[in-house]
Amino acid sequence: MKKIGIFFGSTTGNTEEVAKLIGSKLGVDNADIMEVSSASPELFLNYEVLILGSSTWGAGDLQDDWYGVEDKLAAMDLAGRKVAVFGTGDSSSYSDTFCDAIGTIADAAMKANAQLIGSGVDASDYTFDDSIAFQDGVFCGLPIDEDNESNLTDTRVSNWVEQLKTEMV
Repeated sequence: MKKIGIFFGSTTGNTEEVAKLIGSKLGVDNADIMEVSSASPELFLNYEVLILGSSTWGAGDLQDDWYGVEDKLAAMDLAGRKVAVFGTGDSSSYSDTFCDAIGTIADAAMKANAQLIGSGVDASDYTFDDSIAFQDGVFCGLPIDEDNESNLTDTRVSNWVEQLKTEMV
């Protein structure tokens, strides 16, 4: 299996818990699951597959630890690497910017010439109004709503991980 690194930004702990759940289901060593604030972007180059996560705040903003890292990510050359994105958001209180951070990080990864995997997540069982992570009826990564739909998290993560496994080869 390819070497996987999971990097996340989490303020309340929800995104961190999802990162650990993804890592557990993929068999990723805990040392390869880290807060983006404590890792230099150059560390991304140590991995063949990057799984990048962020919560969405305010009017579609990235979690604070991602600021600056996002620009450095976009300026890197990640050709030959695969990147998957996930995030947490509140589809009820912020339904018009639900998990926008996923789209922002995906855009940065594509600017870095990475191959985006884990996209095409069906939006039919989500309730939201808009998201920059949502295009053509699907999400470009995995959105999670721990505030309103935590009962769906394990199933959503499990399904996404199975998709990733087929796309990481």
